[in-house]
Amino acid sequence: MSKFPIDLGAYQRINLDPKNPTLTDAQRASLKANIQLCRDAIVYFTANGAARGVGGHTGGPYDTVPEVMIMDALFHSSNDFVPIFFDEAGHRVATQYLMSTLNGDLPAERLIEYRAAHSHLPGHPELDFTPGVKFSSGRLGHMWPYVNGVAIANPAKTVFCLGSDGSQQEGNDAEAARLAVAQGLNVKLIIDDNNVTIAGHPSEYLKGCSTAKTLAGQGVTVLEGDGEDLDDLYKRIITAINTPGPVAVINHRPMCPGIVGLEGSTHGHDVVSVKVALEYLESHGQQAAADALREVKAPKNDAVFLGSSDKWDANRNVFGDACVEVLGRLSEAERVAKVRVVDSDLEGSCGLFKIHKAFPEVFISSGIMERGNFSAAAGFGMEAGKQGIFGTFSAFLEMLMSEITMARLNKSNVLSHFSHSGIDDMADNTCHFGLNNMFADNGLSDGYETKLYFPADPLQMKACVEKVFFDPGLRFIFSTRSKVPTILDSNGNEFFGGDYKFVPGKDEVIREGTAGYIVSFGEALYRALDAVERLKKQGVDVGLINKPTLNVIDEDMLAKIGKSPKVLVVESFNRKTGLGSRMGTWLLERGYTPKYNYIATHKEGCGGLWEQFPHQGIDPAGIMASFLKG
Repeated sequence: MSKFPIDLGAYQRINLDPKNPTLTDAQRASLKANIQLCRDAIVYFTANGAARGVGGHTGGPYDTVPEVMIMDALFHSSNDFVPIFFDEAGHRVATQYLMSTLNGDLPAERLIEYRAAHSHLPGHPELDFTPGVKFSSGRLGHMWPYVNGVAIANPAKTVFCLGSDGSQQEGNDAEAARLAVAQGLNVKLIIDDNNVTIAGHPSEYLKGCSTAKTLAGQGVTVLEGDGEDLDDLYKRIITAINTPGPVAVINHRPMCPGIVGLEGSTHGHDVVSVKVALEYLESHGQQAAADALREVKAPKNDAVFLGSSDKWDANRNVFGDACVEVLGRLSEAERVAKVRVVDSDLEGSCGLFKIHKAFPEVFISSGIMERGNFSAAAGFGMEAGKQGIFGTFSAFLEMLMSEITMARLNKSNVLSHFSHSGIDDMADNTCHFGLNNMFADNGLSDGYETKLYFPADPLQMKACVEKVFFDPGLRFIFSTRSKVPTILDSNGNEFFGGDYKFVPGKDEVIREGTAGYIVSFGEALYRALDAVERLKKQGVDVGLINKPTLNVIDEDMLAKIGKSPKVLVVESFNRKTGLGSRMGTWLLERGYTPKYNYIATHKEGCGGLWEQFPHQGIDPAGIMASFLKG
């Protein structure tokens, strides 16, 4: 503990009797001291994530400290519990790391490496990756069904599952509630109901919805109260423990209570800013922590990529700009009649906020319920001439397979933007990697039109949206969390600038070569281009092909690369399911037999930002080595 600027050794071990619903004065004082200590620590080490540029969700773990302190005391006092802090709000990972430290599994000084590359402290908890972490939470709202199984396996014990009003919006929680009630499972939900998600306040965008009423309607016993009233909170938790079957302890509080500048704000959902953290720490007597935070420096990627300009932009936002430009050519009446945008609480991450701001009349702010929202967009686009627009993270595409099939069977027109594809800038790590995007092409060969697009830079993103916006069928456009540079031609001009027109289904020669071709797309393209330029300087005349339409075979281009000596596919998708796993088959089916290899994401992530690419061996150095190896 000595190298951590907050004295976590001051944490007080107390015993709480699960049969006694009343705190003694000594227990109350110890709990209050623990709560303040842990909240200070969470603000400090998550702010390290802000200072390092890796982000990191302060509000959720900060909010739930009181209930976690009570749970920890109960775990240490009785064997009647499964002693795991199961949490279906996976971004509350700071809770898991703090408790791992307090329980002696993780050195305190490690906490300041929160979400950094190779720290083994990613943005969501991962089992067998971080010392002391006892489960993998995956994506938001996925743990309660799993915890039901844990309860079935431990019928004599109480199992807790921390949740939130956001995670409860996911539809699988409704299924979990029905099973828990029907089987009388001894699951106790501890739900932080702070009326805040990423893009807004549930009471405003889901009017009429109540977490408490929903759970009660499913037969769950509900105990509501003020999460900051320690005595009432403790009493309700003890009551839940001693009530047979599933019980939801719902704790109302503002987001980030007591943090000036964040309390009640949607900004509290993500990481506290360094400025706000410094003010908080100093006002709470944690000067050493504030001083240490001031010294944190963000790592910088100094790499220079040959073949690209020094202009970088976020394609995920360019998608929104491009849509606004297209929609701006329509009258308001035409927009309302023809287009509807359905958001899933990620408008700021997917660029949809641009549409929301420009044309609110076609925008629907909705909750964290991707399946229903995609289907709503598809239903709107069922009629010819109408377009549903949908957006979320690429990692969540895996949740939509059945809904995509139904949209295809119903001949729907949907333009979907899945941002955060691949692995770049993904400190959330493995569970948030967008790896299996090719799953969206899950129809039959004679099925309804489906196209997968992954533009390489902002200019191509704009051209792609412009071209396919009103195309019929299902269109999936992918982008990354990270910014990407503008691709240049061999003369130093913008490759996708000037008179460039995007042609669906056509691959593009970025560089010619006689030694073989690298095939790539998206954010891997500029890295592959850098590798190509460096190989050419070494006398290896390799070419580069951009494949922006991922699931359509360009026969002319396939023949071109198939007759070359060597083909290497470079991508950040899953090596098992990505483009590389298909292209080799396409070549063989046509009798082409170049030396063939493909490199892609193939192992668990390392956290951090750009560091994910070299970790997977798909950075320029890895690309060069793979091509030369043959």
